[in-house]
Amino acid sequence: QVQLVESGGGLVQAGGSLRLSCAASRSIFSINAMGWYRQAPGKQRELVATITSGGSTNYADSVKGRFTLSRDNAKNTVYLQMNSLKPEDTAVYYCNALVVTSFGYRYDYWGQGTQVTVSS
Repeated sequence: QVQLVESGGGLVQAGGSLRLSCAASRSIFSINAMGWYRQAPGKQRELVATITSGGSTNYADSVKGRFTLSRDNAKNTVYLQMNSLKPEDTAVYYCNALVVTSFGYRYDYWGQGTQVTVSS
């Protein structure tokens, strides 16, 4: 089991910045990958960025060059720094943790979601 606690959402003007935090209840080295997804009204949930336990990152094309995913191993926390925000970034952002067992079973854990609203 992994519990995820998110923070950092809010309202910001276009061009502004926000930083989201996601704290895991256990060592992030025991988690295969962590990241952020988002869901805008009327749309499907989509990947924003992920980071593996080995430190490899992956970003959606729409956020490359604007968002940066990082982690603090000592705090079991990942951060999503969002710069140059656009109205189309408005969504509920969800932290995700993926655990793959030695038997190959995959478990997805989700945070409660945090609202990010970007005004034009």
